[in-house]
Formats: sequence, structure tokens, C-alpha cells
Amino acid sequence: MAEQKKYIFQVEEGKQGSDGRPSVGPVYRSIFAKDGFPEPIQGMDSCWDVFRMAVEKYPNNPMLGRREIVDGKPGKYVWQTYQEVYDIVIKLGNSLRACGVKDEAKCGIYGANSPEWIISMEACNAHGFYCVPLYDTLGAGAVEFIICHSEVSIVFVEEKKISELFKTCPNSTEYMKTVVSFGGVSREQKEQAGNFGLVIYAWDEFLKLGEGKQYDLPIKKKSDICTIMYTSGTTGDPKGVMISNESIVTLIAGVIRLLKSANEALSVKDVYLSYLPLAHIFDRVIEECFIQHGAAIGFWRGDVKLLIEDLGELKPTIFCAVPRVLDRVYSGLQKKLSDGGFLKKLLFDSAFSYKFGHMKKGQSHVEASPICDKLVFSKVKQGLGGNVRIILSGAAPLASHVESFLRVVACCHVLQGYGLTESCAGSFVSLPDRLDMLGTVGPPVPNVDVRLESVPEMEYDALASTPRGEICIRGKTLFSGYYKREDLTKEVLIDGWLHTGDVGEWQPNGSMKIIDRKKNIFKLSQGEYVAVENIENIYGEVQAVDSVWVYGNSFESFLVAIANPNQHILERWAADNNVSGDYNALCQNEKAKEFVLGELVKMAKEKKMKGFEIIKAIHLDPVPFDMERDLLTPTYKKKRPQLLKYYQTVIDEMYKTTNEKFAARG
Repeated sequence: MAEQKKYIFQVEEGKQGSDGRPSVGPVYRSIFAKDGFPEPIQGMDSCWDVFRMAVEKYPNNPMLGRREIVDGKPGKYVWQTYQEVYDIVIKLGNSLRACGVKDEAKCGIYGANSPEWIISMEACNAHGFYCVPLYDTLGAGAVEFIICHSEVSIVFVEEKKISELFKTCPNSTEYMKTVVSFGGVSREQKEQAGNFGLVIYAWDEFLKLGEGKQYDLPIKKKSDICTIMYTSGTTGDPKGVMISNESIVTLIAGVIRLLKSANEALSVKDVYLSYLPLAHIFDRVIEECFIQHGAAIGFWRGDVKLLIEDLGELKPTIFCAVPRVLDRVYSGLQKKLSDGGFLKKLLFDSAFSYKFGHMKKGQSHVEASPICDKLVFSKVKQGLGGNVRIILSGAAPLASHVESFLRVVACCHVLQGYGLTESCAGSFVSLPDRLDMLGTVGPPVPNVDVRLESVPEMEYDALASTPRGEICIRGKTLFSGYYKREDLTKEVLIDGWLHTGDVGEWQPNGSMKIIDRKKNIFKLSQGEYVAVENIENIYGEVQAVDSVWVYGNSFESFLVAIANPNQHILERWAADNNVSGDYNALCQNEKAKEFVLGELVKMAKEKKMKGFEIIKAIHLDPVPFDMERDLLTPTYKKKRPQLLKYYQTVIDEMYKTTNEKFAARG
């Protein structure tokens, strides 16, 4: 193993708790910020400056690319240069001003990643408008809520999302007056828009509005808000996270310092595949970093099944992913191995053990076994296009077995990051070739301070020899507050510290391991937040169950449940359906489980719950949750850690069989 190096240093002492406030651990900072935090480049005060300065420096570099479709078949990537994109952005900005969009207006952008998405965003940046991404994974009504809450007056929309956007009418039309399609507009859509009192333009038609007109660009300050990103709240409505220019330019400076310190600096030669939603902060800040370096961004075709083909054509150098995508890569490779016969598997396993063994001794992935890379693992590298040098995983924890596997076979660095929309994405990231950071999110990035705050009720102590507690972050990358929700801002932003709600544990090398969630909210493997108490309250309305405990974790993409069925209803159902057996036997019966699950799903659909909130498997326990087994508190609240411990084998079995069913369906 490489010698144990510590990647953080202390800047403030820890403090004992007082006046009912919990104790806090010492404040730490990345060693790459030993001489202070890196400052943004001189003159780079806003996101507009990031783009403008790149255009000045790299006018002829390819910036945005999409695959050309020839005779219905996808061809090569066709590129627009930085200068060409800039010219369209200026035209689009003039058109926005020409149709009366005022200072600090809110512009919605709704659709899959595309060159038009970035062009619309840059036009907002140019004129100091607030860019408000709209996306529908937040559930039914979220798009309407965001338009009305943030008072969006104009929406740029992907052609195939126009009908979805119209579903927000007439409520949204109190604010939304203009719609611009990324492509064309049909006659019916023009009519529909007219009926709602909206004006709708095709992309090319809108660009003509500003012809012959020239508007001065306003001066933009660091403190100006450049985007409001809506994120799912624990309960209730989405929250609008206000992100300033300063947050983004500060973050970029930190990423540059980090990559340089790890000898992996970005350059004009880098290529990025844009497929993770631009409506989320993770992809947005990565693309800003690429733009600053004059690098190329190619867009996928919007279909996950075609992602690998797009990778092969684009040949990106940096591949960002959420664990769900990397799990698919892992499963695909495992399937190929098991289909490939005994000898192939033996060769692969031997090469894997040999290379992993050398990496454990401290060798880099490049030095560990060039011969194994060439003969065995190069095919995996080619599967990702052949040029990937960094895979960065974010949004949810990556399982250690997947991370270690990819570190060996992908012939590139596999890094895991952690951050929130409120911290402008990356707050921690693991470092290249540090195998001792496996299963962690690495040390802090070099532009934030981090400390742990004790959580006494969960027995986490930030001052213990193994410090554990809620992760708190301080720095210029933090958000400026929740839009129109100062009450919620005050709950998480206290004395300059963002309270993340995640419980972490410092590792001896200075990296952070995420071990728990302070409140009962967690993420599934695809990065979706689940507010479990909220969901249980809805399922609790189903008459067929007396009590239900819903479980999910960050390594699985769906929820499972343990329920105490209503004995009377279950027995009546059994009599009506000729199912024999007493109550205990019925709880074991597969048909009975299907009946109860069906009732829960019916309720979920009635309440318009999101797809990932719908339970996919259930176990029926005839014995109600009780205090005797330590499953409930004296006030009848569920003890979640104890429930998990008690039902662990049942939970594991449910995930195993359900995943097998999904795999069989393909």
C-alpha cells in the first residue's frame, strides 16, 4: 500500500457543545489550499465571462457537437465553434430584448441536453437573466409549480416537450407569456398557444426577431444570481436553490487547482459527452469547466440504450456518470464474462488479480500491468470510446465492488465525488490512484472548509477518536438561499455553515466516508431523493395494511416494504379468491402478497406518486411492529436502524429476487 498521506490540514479547533448546541469537530481544508484558496482568473466575475473569455481565446475550437442523421442513420458529430456559438447567443439575446424581456427576468429551459440548451443558457448569462431549468422527474405538477413560483416569463423548450409544457396552462400563463421551440412548431401548436394567450416561436423564427438590433450587455456582478435550480424537498414543494456567479466561478477555480495538483489538468484537447441532465448542478458545472478550457462538448441522442454507441463515436476523455449508469456497465461486463466460457473467464480473473495486487502495493493503474491492459482490459477501454482518462461518479454512492472493478478494468482513473445543489456540486472528490480512498468521496475540494457536527440522538460524536457527525460546509461556493423561502434557508445555513443532513466519518487519510442520513430522507441509486415518512403516510391510508415500513438505499433503484396486513381484509380476500390457510399462512402466500402490493400501488397511482416511490416488492409480517422486538419507540415511532437489522435477510432476499425478475425481463 502507498504510504499513508493526509490530504487535509486543520484550520480551526473543535468545540464542545453548549447552550443546547451540539459539539463540532475541527475545521479542515484540502492540502491543495495550503497557501490559500485559488482565486478565479482576473476579470472572470460571472458565467458570461467564462464563455466570453473562452471565445476570445479559442474562437475556432469546436464547442458544441451533435450527431448528424443521414438517411435515418446516425453519422459523425458535426460541430459549431466557440465563435459560431457566440454569434448565435448574441442574436438570441437581441431577440429576447426585442420581444420585451426585462432585466433579471426568469427564463425557463425545458428539454434534454442539446446545443440549444447551452445557447439559451448563455443568452441568459449575457443579459443577466435568471436561468431556470425545468424538468419533470420532480413529479406531476412540478413544471407548473416552478414556472409559477419563480415567475418564469419565457420558456425555451425541446420540440417534443411542447405538449408537456402546455399541460401547465392556463395556471402558468399568469407569468409565462412567450415560448421558443428548440426546433419547429406545428400549426396546431400555434393555435393551442394562441388559445392560452401565449406567443410561440420556432427557433429560427425567434432568432430573426433581433436582426438589425443591437443591445448593450449589462455589467454582471459576482453576487448576481445566474440560475435558480429546483431540487426536491423532504416534503412538499421543490425548493429553488439560488446560485450566484461567484459560486460557479469559485468552484471552477477549485476544480482547476485540484486537477493540476493531481496531474490531470483539463486542456483544449478534452472532449465531454453531455447526457446527465443540465437541469442538475453536477452536469452544469462540469460543462462550465469545459467551456473555460475551450474544450469540446458533444451531446448524446437522448436514449440510454444508444449511449454506448454515442460514446464510441464521440470518444470522450472525461466520462461523468451516476452509479446507476456504472452499475449497468459493470453488469454488462459481468454478463459478457459469464457468456464467454470458462477459459476466457479464467484469463480475465487471473489478469484482474494480478493487476489489482500491484495496485494494492501502491502502483498507479498505468504501471500495475501494461501487458494485462493491452491483452485483456483494452476492450473495456474501447467500449467507452478508447480515450477516457477519468470516470467521475456523483449524485449517489458508488458501490465499492463496482468502483474497485472499474478502477482495474477501465484503464483510467475512477473518482467519486460528493456535493449538493446548495454547495454548487463538488465539495469532495477522491484522488487518482489512491486505492485507500475506495468507498469514500475523497478529501474536500480546495475552496471549502469542512467540519463535522455531532448528532447526539444518533450517537455520532464529531470529537471522538473516529470523528463522525453531520457534514457542514463553508465557502464561497455555497448557494445564496432558497428563492422566496428564507425560513428554509435559515434551517440549513447557520453562521455561514451549510448543514448537509448527511452524516460522514473522517478517514485517517483525510477523505470523507458518507455513513448515514440525519433525517429520514435518502437517495436511490439513480440519484432520486425519497422522503420516506411522507411516502409511508400515503401508503398508510390503504385499508389492507395496518402498518407499513418502506425501505430503500443508495445501491438500489427501487423501494421495498414490510407490512402488517389488516387481518380481517386479508382473510376476506382469501375467502373470495379461494385461497386457503390461516392468517399466518396467508402472510406467506405469494398471491396474498400480490394482492396487498396491488392495493398499495393503486393508492400510489391515485396520489400521483413518482415512479421511483412505488414499492416493487413486499413482505407480510403477521406480528405487528412492537416495542418488545425494539422496533418501535414508546411513542410508536418506527426505529429504522433496528427495523433494518431485524428484517435484513428478508430485505436482501426481496432485492435479490426482484432484481432477478427485472434482469429476466431485460
